[in-house]
Amino acid sequence: MRQTLVMGNWKLNGSKTMVHELISALKAPAADAASVAVAVCPPVLFLGQAEAELAGSPIALGAQDADINTSGAFTGENSPAMYKEFGVKYVLVGHSERRTLHNESDAVVAAKFAAVLEQNLVPVLCIGETLEQFEAGETQAVVERQLQAVIDRCGMEALGRAVIAYEPVWAIGTGKTATPEIAQGVHSAIRQFLAAQSATVAAGVQILYGGSVKGDSAAGLFAMEDIDGALVGGAALKADEFAAIIRAGA
Repeated sequence: MRQTLVMGNWKLNGSKTMVHELISALKAPAADAASVAVAVCPPVLFLGQAEAELAGSPIALGAQDADINTSGAFTGENSPAMYKEFGVKYVLVGHSERRTLHNESDAVVAAKFAAVLEQNLVPVLCIGETLEQFEAGETQAVVERQLQAVIDRCGMEALGRAVIAYEPVWAIGTGKTATPEIAQGVHSAIRQFLAAQSATVAAGVQILYGGSVKGDSAAGLFAMEDIDGALVGGAALKADEFAAIIRAGA
């Protein structure tokens, strides 16, 4: 039985006041939904504050990206080893905004995945297609290519120590969302692709949906057999909305 995971990606948003207020408001909903795993990914500057604010709560801490290097002359980067000092559990790799805005290739994403695993943290591998690829019927080919790059680099069993987040790029920040049936179709295909290489890994890995999930759409998505939670963007910045998504997973 795969546990539902609801993860908030705050992206480039936050302030000291916002971190305090948002985390304070989420503690009770997270505690009330004990069957749901909850995590938040604030900007790196606020990891220390978030770690302190989250103390004693069931909410886990995540980071939004990681460098492939542990240390060295890499100005502006942050390593998985550094994240461990702040109690980070999850690290996003390959988010569509990193792939698109920072030109991160499948090979770079796979290297980041490996670096995160090396520190015994949990990589959250983000995969998904653009609107053009979706309309051209290329969704399956795109997500399989993105998955295979990680499998080739790290091995199939490595995915058993990770989380996968399917994020249709055309549904991020646009207000559009795939219907639960469309999302389930892709999630099922992802699991079948993995099952062809390892039935055990495929059965156990959490596959989150990450396309503009909101409080009123979460329950329908979570009812699908192969949707194991959500990677939430804009709605994660609103305590009431994120709490509603958490409750939908309980």
